[in-house]
Amino acid sequence: MANRQSAPRKPMESELGQPEIPRNEAPPELLRELVAHLRQNRTHLREEWLRRIAETRLLTAMTKEEIFAEATSVYDSYVEALETGTFEALQAYARNLSERIIPRGVETHEVIGIVLLLRDVLARSLFAKYQADSEKLNRILDAYEPAANRIANTVAVGFVQERERVIRQQQEAIRELSTPVLQVRERLLILPIIGVIDPQRARQLTEQLLRGIRTNRAKVVVIDITGVAAMDVTVANHLVQTVEASRLLGATVIVTGLSPEIAQTLVTIGVDLGKMNTVGDLQGGIEQAERLLGYKVVPLSDSREAD
Repeated sequence: MANRQSAPRKPMESELGQPEIPRNEAPPELLRELVAHLRQNRTHLREEWLRRIAETRLLTAMTKEEIFAEATSVYDSYVEALETGTFEALQAYARNLSERIIPRGVETHEVIGIVLLLRDVLARSLFAKYQADSEKLNRILDAYEPAANRIANTVAVGFVQERERVIRQQQEAIRELSTPVLQVRERLLILPIIGVIDPQRARQLTEQLLRGIRTNRAKVVVIDITGVAAMDVTVANHLVQTVEASRLLGATVIVTGLSPEIAQTLVTIGVDLGKMNTVGDLQGGIEQAERLLGYKVVPLSDSREAD
């Protein structure tokens, strides 16, 4: 029978969407020799890497002791990934490292920079060791370079993903601070809104308000939009939906501070303003809310005369 030539195997895809390096791409004995060289020269190569990091002024937000500790861990994880051909441990370490150093102000380009510096330091050591044997040097580099590039990509992607997660958390916290639901009396909430309202913020605003109504068993809510200069049709519709959703939870909504522009937008989308409880300003809205709750509103001058 004629021998059948098998089709080349396609590279496997990792969870990061990058092709994994096949374990059998480099001869085992060559890979063992490469890893042994990096381990035997660990102290010297790590010191050279740290010197290069200092020269390029990377990781300035960290102390020398912190940089040394992290560099040691990165180096050992790097060599382990070269030896095993797997990147799960390196990915986990990259995420853990990112959690620790992002709050310190370390930037993405710094992390990518130090990993590329390590790749360069190790490659130079291989050139120095095998420069007399060009054939073996080429074989060593053929084994090293794809894995080194994959490692750099793994660390960079892990850092960027963690940074994006932190940014999302910060944005969420800022939005919550910018739309506080305040309880001023029993069963009375105030939601003062300031600044630009985009669709995402409008959705968050609604969620916060509805949670506040349920948590505080509110009967009246005053939404003050004096600090909102304008809103588009989408956001105006969302405001109307918020009023309706609040009503379904048993709360009456009073909208205060409508600007002429926002009023015109509401008319344009066909909102019957007669069905929306609106008051000119926040003080008037609170007074009306208190009347709805059964509180007696006493003018300040009358209370002074009673004293």
